[in-house]
Amino acid sequence: MASDKSEFVITRSFDAPRELVWKAWTVPELMAQWWGPKGFKVGTYKLDFRPGGTYHYCMRGPDGKDMWGKFMYREIAAPEKIVFVNCFSDEAGDITRHPLNPSWPQQTLSTITFVEEGGGTKVIVRWVPIDPTEIERKTFDDNHASMQQGWGGTMDQLAEFLAKAKKAA
Repeated sequence: MASDKSEFVITRSFDAPRELVWKAWTVPELMAQWWGPKGFKVGTYKLDFRPGGTYHYCMRGPDGKDMWGKFMYREIAAPEKIVFVNCFSDEAGDITRHPLNPSWPQQTLSTITFVEEGGGTKVIVRWVPIDPTEIERKTFDDNHASMQQGWGGTMDQLAEFLAKAKKAA
């Protein structure tokens, strides 16, 4: 496991009840509407939301290229926390290297915490590489600004989704 210096943390508060934010992360049809960096859209996906289950998905980038990913769920404590291993994959679900950065850690551990906050919800994402090589750890540490942008765009898409979902309710 990585040392604390490699940990990446991003926090975002949403004007939505925790139950709705939790559903956005756990109901496949909802997650497909917002997951991924800004400009990416989830197409194909399969979600088996349970410890030991997986979320296997394909994101299409603004350039039309497909990128596959996979979560392997380790811990689920509804509606407070989700812990999963995150990796890139191929269409069959086999773990692959990052398509644009071969020195990116092959697997990362994501811990997503949902905290009730005055009628809204604070989401805390903690992300660390799993058993990284020295090069993978350096790549992860050197890319915190890029991760801030990527996760920030994902959180922006979640905020837009939650605003629409609240209006529809």
